Amino acid sequence: MAVTLPADGHVHSEWSWDAVAGSMEQTCARALELGLPSIAFTEHVDHTVWTVPLATVGEHDLLASLATPDGRVTPPAFDASGYLEAIEACRERFPGLRILSGLEVGEPHWHAGIVAKLLGAGRFDRVLGSLHCLPDGDGHTEPFILYGHRAADDVVRLYLAEVAALVEESDVFAVLAHIDYPARYWPAQAGPFDASAFEDEFRHALRVLGDSGRALEVNTARPPHAEIVRWWYEEGGQAITFGSDAHEPAALANGFVEAVAMVESHGFRPGRYPHDFWTRSGVVV
Repeated sequence: MAVTLPADGHVHSEWSWDAVAGSMEQTCARALELGLPSIAFTEHVDHTVWTVPLATVGEHDLLASLATPDGRVTPPAFDASGYLEAIEACRERFPGLRILSGLEVGEPHWHAGIVAKLLGAGRFDRVLGSLHCLPDGDGHTEPFILYGHRAADDVVRLYLAEVAALVEESDVFAVLAHIDYPARYWPAQAGPFDASAFEDEFRHALRVLGDSGRALEVNTARPPHAEIVRWWYEEGGQAITFGSDAHEPAALANGFVEAVAMVESHGFRPGRYPHDFWTRSGVVV
């Protein structure tokens, strides 16, 4: 029996500064091929300047093109008007696909003023809140950098504490993206990543998110952790979205079949319409 795929609520195109292989038009065509009911182009909006070691910069062409000689990376500005025009063009070209405009706003609690100004500049149907950077000395950096000079367990705990702060201090987003982001870069020398080792920290962040009435994303860029979905349910979480975090058309909806089965097994069901959030049985969001 074929699985009906849910909407992909976390997709990037050429309008995201780090999606060098992205294409909005090709992604829409791919969505129709897969039978997706809807996609949300949640393009990166990042304002945190972060630092990478010079040796690391040399290993990544994109970072090398952006970093200053001292390793400081300033994400390029987001072209909101150009992006929204592209959304309208794709809506006209692909009338059989529900296309949502959106943003993935990095660290919105640190950049409240500039984020509010951007959100007031146009209509964005889906806004994700995400955490990519953490404090590091007198600056900021990504978890994959922090793992190089901090204990791996400490990095994850720092991340989850900051997630709770993000939720408490910013109300501009409807969905929390990739709560397990540090697991993507978990160092091999630390052994397999075990989410249960951080259960208390995950539960605290999930409880804060649930109390805010917002949704949790099941991000399939890496195989999702079933226990996090279970904790979300147990902590009173009401809604879930699915996001591939695709940065190129071929990655759209990757892992969705498995993720759907896992989420259903933990008590969440599709909404009334295919593009709706998934919710606990009997809940309307």
